[in-house]
Amino acid sequence: MPFFSNLGSDSPHFGAALSACAPLCERSLWGLDPQAVFLNHGSYGATPKKVLQAQSVWRERLEAQPVQFMGEELPRALRAAAAELAHFVGAEPENLVFVENATSGVNAVLRSLRFRPEDQIACTNHGYGAVRQALQYICAQWGAIPVEAQIPFPIAGPEQVIAAFEAILTPQTRLAVLDHLTSPTALIYPLPELIGLCRERGIPVLVDGAHAPGVLPLELEKLGADWYTGNAHKWLFAPKGCAFLWVAPYRQAQTHPTVISHGYGQGFTAEFDWVGTRDPSAWLAISAALAFIQGVGLDNIRQHNHTLLLQARQLLLEALEGIPPAPEKMLGFMATLPLPPFWQQWIPELPLGERARRLHDYLWHTYRIEVPIIPFAGQLWVRISAQVYNRLAEYEQLALALQHLP
Repeated sequence: MPFFSNLGSDSPHFGAALSACAPLCERSLWGLDPQAVFLNHGSYGATPKKVLQAQSVWRERLEAQPVQFMGEELPRALRAAAAELAHFVGAEPENLVFVENATSGVNAVLRSLRFRPEDQIACTNHGYGAVRQALQYICAQWGAIPVEAQIPFPIAGPEQVIAAFEAILTPQTRLAVLDHLTSPTALIYPLPELIGLCRERGIPVLVDGAHAPGVLPLELEKLGADWYTGNAHKWLFAPKGCAFLWVAPYRQAQTHPTVISHGYGQGFTAEFDWVGTRDPSAWLAISAALAFIQGVGLDNIRQHNHTLLLQARQLLLEALEGIPPAPEKMLGFMATLPLPPFWQQWIPELPLGERARRLHDYLWHTYRIEVPIIPFAGQLWVRISAQVYNRLAEYEQLALALQHLP
């Protein structure tokens, strides 16, 4: 059950987190354009200036003596940073390695596995586009078959996710690729139950947890997955290019990075920690990112963001005369909402994806509002994010902008 499951709109604590967190989270702590309404933390995150400064210090140390840093200092520093992140996500340090992003983590796992023709890989229609592409590539290589569970959206509750996913599992299912928190629809999946279905059938599980770290409490050693990858550059405030891959000990011998280098054959962490010359400063700055979270207060962040999200969602639904497409308990710091009928019919001669792009660009160039427009299930949606630098008035600006066609 999510940490914030008791913070519904009828809770006595519904508004308390906003005032509690605000003094510690002024927007000036970030380098965001002060003229922009930034409601899209979910895509790439936004890194606090303090964390970027820590990253710069690591770069300066590297450049002061690159040979000594790469050969002597980096191996120790990288494992120390991995240990800090592992503690935060409930993992043992030796089971966690850094990758550039969750897509890299998914690809490392998929490319390490072997399939036979007609093997099936179970996933869902709410999966992230890049991961779905990776599955298509792997299946084309081996002759395997991707099978998508058709999760409804709008959705009544997590039981619909469980029923739809269970329906596609067969004796030919060799792998399950599951989201923890979906990208297009912003839904928290009932992951323990889904993993349980797979465990009963002996199906290995790869979890795309791109959006989960920082939003949901994680205990990776207890979750029951075989592989779990997540981003730190989204909701953990780390610099871009900071993510992790957790691998259960019994899967580590068969799991390799997408780039094979000097560490091959020397163990799981050795293979991933060194794949050639690259800038490791984003990974090493995770300590500063976690310190920033501690300074603000993790509970404060979670309460503020979830409370603000629910308020913003209600505001937008009322302004756009929409119906909630998901229950509050399936939401974290993001929500995907339907656009009004007049936006659905806007420029009907263009493909849905192109219409989404044009509406996004219109909102940005006309109102300086950055928010994703999602083409999904044959219609257009707007996905809002709530972060500690956001205020309710920004969502009011979005509501006004969306109430009329250009």
